[in-house]
Amino acid sequence: MSMVCIQRRERFSAAHQLYNPNWSEEQNEAVFGRCANKHYHGHNFSLIVTVKGRPNPETGFVMNLFDLKQLIRVHIIDWVDHRNLNTDVPFMQGKMASTEVLAIEFWKILKPLIQVDGPGLYCIRLEETENNFVEYYGEEA
Repeated sequence: MSMVCIQRRERFSAAHQLYNPNWSEEQNEAVFGRCANKHYHGHNFSLIVTVKGRPNPETGFVMNLFDLKQLIRVHIIDWVDHRNLNTDVPFMQGKMASTEVLAIEFWKILKPLIQVDGPGLYCIRLEETENNFVEYYGEEA
């Protein structure tokens, strides 16, 4: 049977700061600009999770989208929505709170939870703004 990709979008609002404590204020300002603001800044994020697999012959589903919604909400959204990514989210402690790092952390959480006939979790797309977003396919260097 053919491989099919399904997607689920969830939205959340969160604050963060891009700041490297090993750098001077001037270097942080030069690299991160206003995103280094000591009072943080926020975004309305969109998270799109793509799962790839073969449709189950009995249901026609790659995965039940209700189940995918529940996994995303319980294991991701409930932890990050209306939170400060730098200070309030346990899995982001000690990490740069960039959209890229956040997407990788989401992958690490969801990958073992998604069980389908086929590859499973295929892509995490995280949209920080209308114009800025990242996609992560689980590739390691």
